[in-house]
Amino acid sequence: MFRRVLIANRGEVAARIARTCRRMGIGVVAVASAADRDAAWLQTADEVVLVGPARSAASYLDVGAILTAATRTRCSAVHPGWGFLSENASFAQRAEAAGLAFVGPTAGQLRAMGDKSLARATMKSLGMPIIPGSDAPVSSGDEAARVAEAIGYPILLKAVAGGGGKGMRRVDRPEELAEAFANATAEAVAAFGDGRMYLERRIVGGRHVEVQVVGDGRGGCVHFGERECSLQRRHQKVLEESPSPALKDEVRDQVLARVTGALGQYNYRSAGTVEMLLDADGNLWFMEMNTRLQVEHPVTEVRTGVDLVEWMFRVAAGEALPLDQDAIRPVGHSLEVRINAEDPDQGFRPSPGRVTALVLPSGEGIRVDTHLAAGDRIPPNYDSMVAKIIAWGRDRPEAIERMRLALAATTVEGVVTNLELHKRILQWDAFLAGAYDTTSLEPWLLAAAAG
Repeated sequence: MFRRVLIANRGEVAARIARTCRRMGIGVVAVASAADRDAAWLQTADEVVLVGPARSAASYLDVGAILTAATRTRCSAVHPGWGFLSENASFAQRAEAAGLAFVGPTAGQLRAMGDKSLARATMKSLGMPIIPGSDAPVSSGDEAARVAEAIGYPILLKAVAGGGGKGMRRVDRPEELAEAFANATAEAVAAFGDGRMYLERRIVGGRHVEVQVVGDGRGGCVHFGERECSLQRRHQKVLEESPSPALKDEVRDQVLARVTGALGQYNYRSAGTVEMLLDADGNLWFMEMNTRLQVEHPVTEVRTGVDLVEWMFRVAAGEALPLDQDAIRPVGHSLEVRINAEDPDQGFRPSPGRVTALVLPSGEGIRVDTHLAAGDRIPPNYDSMVAKIIAWGRDRPEAIERMRLALAATTVEGVVTNLELHKRILQWDAFLAGAYDTTSLEPWLLAAAAG
């Protein structure tokens, strides 16, 4: 096992990975920008290296600075977390060239799955059902129009290098396509430095279901059940739960076996998430694969008792998967809400500032992942995460009730948060019935604001 690991990330991500490192006896090197140099989460590291100014491109995204920090502090591995460089194939390749183990998939797998169009082709070849769309990136608005006419409207334009809803536009009618193509391309260039687009048929009223896997890189692959992530605003996840209230047991069994079979054939290495869309007829379609740990991974961990970060380290060190599929038995139901410093009443505008008071819940079935303490500052330069609150129950009603009690016991002062929004969601009839899809939340929010 690794003696010392550099965590190429910040905030809650770095704190989460460091927690597993400490339990496993792995030394931790943290990196920090000038904006984070006094942050409380850095105190848990054995060593801290300043890698640049507040601007992400000159600090947390500076591959040279990150790798120099790792080699100078005698690390044997680098864990990218999620976001920033986590799906950057060049970073993985350069890390391994520098003699560092990359705690994630191979550079080739990052490259193949990071290109969303290529990922569609790869998964189709492995037997996964693919949403009808373009077989390759479309080079112009005119080409997009021809493909859209062939597959039928409505469609979604998506950035080949996309993620987090950036570089994505829905198009309901042909006359909307030219402007949408131009705007999505510009956004993709700004966010990813890559303006290539592909398109797929838009499945209206679908459910976003994703499967958590870990592969050993040698044909072994196991799943940890699925997560439901359909409560979204502008393609950004707001609340996640597991298992999905919408999946029938026979469909669940089929899709989980199909996903692990496909990724086993692919010799996939490390943790990953296969994101799928469930249509009104009960069919599951492959959308994309995230070749990293996800923000919502605790939803899975509390149901399975597995530490996914530990599994990532063990696979990266060349060890076998710690458990076989039959030994992984998800139990009960879990929910996760993301408490962010943002104002839902002002279009979810970020609310950076100093957290003057912070009281977080505890108790049976409750887990909290955070990097903050009272007095810490949430800088405007990065995401606005305050904490993730995860609730587990023997069934869905118990998990919801525990989450309600947890949110009632939570206090955040000094910044505006979305805490009250989550409390309202837990009282929403559509959520309580499990009868929601990817289009449900935003109309409800608009109606609530108007009322």
